[in-house]
Amino acid sequence: MPSSPTSGSNRNSSGFHQLHEQVQRWIWEQKWTELRDIQEQAIAPILSANTDLIIAAATAGGKTEAAFLPIFSKLMSDRKPETVGIQVLYISPLKALINDQERRLSALGERLEIPVHPWHGDVSASRKQRVLRQPSGVLLITPEALEAMFVLRGHELTAIFAALQYVVVDELHSFIGIERGQQLRSLLHRLELAIRRRIPRIGLSATLGEMNLAKDYLRAGEADAVRLIESTDAGQEIKLQIRGYRKVAPVFLEEASDHPEEDSSRDEIDIASHLFKVLRGDKNLIFINRRQDVEKYADLLSRFCDMHHVPHEFMPHHGSLSKELREAAESALKEDNRPANVVCTSTLELGIDIGAVTSIAQIGAPYSVASTRQRLGRSGRRPSDPAILRIYITEPEITPYTHPEKTLHPSLVQAIAMTYLLLQGWYEPPRVGKLHLSTLVQQLLSLIAERGGIRPDQAWTALCAGGAFSEVDQSTYVQLLRCLGEQDLIQQTQEGLLLLGLTGERLVNHYSFYTAFKTPEEYRITTVGKTLGTLPIDYPILEGSYLIFAGKRWQVLTVDRLHRVIDVAHASAGRVPYFGGEPGLVHDRIRQEMFQIYTTETIPIFLDATAKDLLQEARANFLMYGLDQSPLMEHGHQTLLFPWMGSLVMNTLFIQCLKDHLEVDQGAIALTLNDISPSQLLRYLKKLAKADPPDPVLLAAAVRNKITEKHDLFLSEDLLCKTYATSFLDVETTWKTIHRILAQ
Repeated sequence: MPSSPTSGSNRNSSGFHQLHEQVQRWIWEQKWTELRDIQEQAIAPILSANTDLIIAAATAGGKTEAAFLPIFSKLMSDRKPETVGIQVLYISPLKALINDQERRLSALGERLEIPVHPWHGDVSASRKQRVLRQPSGVLLITPEALEAMFVLRGHELTAIFAALQYVVVDELHSFIGIERGQQLRSLLHRLELAIRRRIPRIGLSATLGEMNLAKDYLRAGEADAVRLIESTDAGQEIKLQIRGYRKVAPVFLEEASDHPEEDSSRDEIDIASHLFKVLRGDKNLIFINRRQDVEKYADLLSRFCDMHHVPHEFMPHHGSLSKELREAAESALKEDNRPANVVCTSTLELGIDIGAVTSIAQIGAPYSVASTRQRLGRSGRRPSDPAILRIYITEPEITPYTHPEKTLHPSLVQAIAMTYLLLQGWYEPPRVGKLHLSTLVQQLLSLIAERGGIRPDQAWTALCAGGAFSEVDQSTYVQLLRCLGEQDLIQQTQEGLLLLGLTGERLVNHYSFYTAFKTPEEYRITTVGKTLGTLPIDYPILEGSYLIFAGKRWQVLTVDRLHRVIDVAHASAGRVPYFGGEPGLVHDRIRQEMFQIYTTETIPIFLDATAKDLLQEARANFLMYGLDQSPLMEHGHQTLLFPWMGSLVMNTLFIQCLKDHLEVDQGAIALTLNDISPSQLLRYLKKLAKADPPDPVLLAAAVRNKITEKHDLFLSEDLLCKTYATSFLDVETTWKTIHRILAQ
């Protein structure tokens, strides 16, 4: 334990001695004997205040302190009594993370008399007014709250951020390639336009597969100038197991029931039983891909607690639950000496401080190696503790009627492939090249609201030529303006200024405008005056029906469709609701790794006995079908095509077949074509290969419903084709894949 701010290992730290004396003393009081590698490396470039940088490390790797120790030091060194304005803008993807970071940063901020202000939808108006009257210190905000500031206080932005010195983007990897990330990228550029100077940007990120793409996201077109600081700390020990289960006919957990909706399959009960056995009495996270499955397993585990007469310690956590219920689960994880197991979606994947958990469980094959690594980082955070991951995979019992693709047990093999890639340190690179026209619509309307009006060429420069939407060319931009004008979202004055039309005014003035992503209409679920959460409005709800929600069982008492409120009471029966949601895109590398697993004989040591049997069964079927020799197989009147490529190539092939009037279904790893033989399919592929690859925009015209993002409904058919082509098609790689298939 150090006896002074400069004792111990910090005495030899060049970075430590560059920090302000009060920051040094605070470090000493925390009883730190040394700085982590990223904290040491970040001090000099951040203090210089003239460079953008990314600090990359695993969860709990010290990224926040790496950024804010030198930031606070710089603010102390440059302190002037007359300084007015926010000095640091911290942007987070989650309100809960903002609340957590307020607690962490305020401990040092109060000592240095640097205020730390949270700003999001749950912060009181009076507290926000105090910040506006006397802006200073650090502002912690979400992209949506920053968007609202642009729309509602555009004329005040220059004053609010007059003293801005740094922008910090937390969980940078979670923004790249999605609409919300494009919104943030645009807002950061517009902020610099508003205050008329460049502000150093600091991205805090988990390690990504292609850090140059992350650099380009942080500062578009200047990736080479962005400095990367990546942790070199030795990786933690990992213990993992993939457990296999066979899906058979549904059974009842207890004695026969009058409610058939209570049926649970044997594999689900077996998985819940194992989770109950190995996790109870400790702190763990159980990740599941879909919200309805979170509710299903939270209910099953609660029933196990009842059957064994033990306290309930399994809680659900997902985006449709109320803030109070989510915070209760998070608090339970933080409490010492209290067992707590939380069944969750990706809501607990990002860096909210929930303390140390013993292990991670994943039910179903994950879609992303990067998110699996992020989840695993929640475990093993105490010194010398390993990170523990258990993956639970269910595959069907094979019968003579089982479709050939399912006999290959793709979920299991995908889980094995992703585990191998995780251990190799590979992660999916961020996706780039999308047009993000839906978000461009939002940003154009927001820019007009901010400035009260703007010329088309000025908007083009701010948003496209020099802004976040550089992929959008001028002709597409002009098309977009015409679309918005035809629907009265914008109008143009005789002087050439763009103004909001009546429809645009209504859109911008609605509270939902600030989000770049879809926010579906929902019912609010209440009981005894307390809100439990929300359900999609298209979910069928009838009075007297039963529901599983928030890990408990309810009967619907009333349905107020006018005010969209469902009142419920405790019940003994229930059924899991459907929340919607789509699975993520799977990368090409994962499918190629799966092919290698099918063609080798090695049995991974991390498989349990059932998983080993399932893998050997899958390999036997793979060889029986001759898929080691040819990517085509005949099945009755069908031919299956196995490209061994990811979601984009599969989707492109699928749409090309539809366009050419072939009857085709898309599975996990194969396309199934009806009424066509392998030889006929080969002739078709040869015909495609001889021709030039199609224009992706023309190919997208074969897709009937291309409205996937929030403002797509305002786009013309041609613009929808353009944005779909850049989001869901990869023609170039698909045609290379066709040539490879023919070569086989």
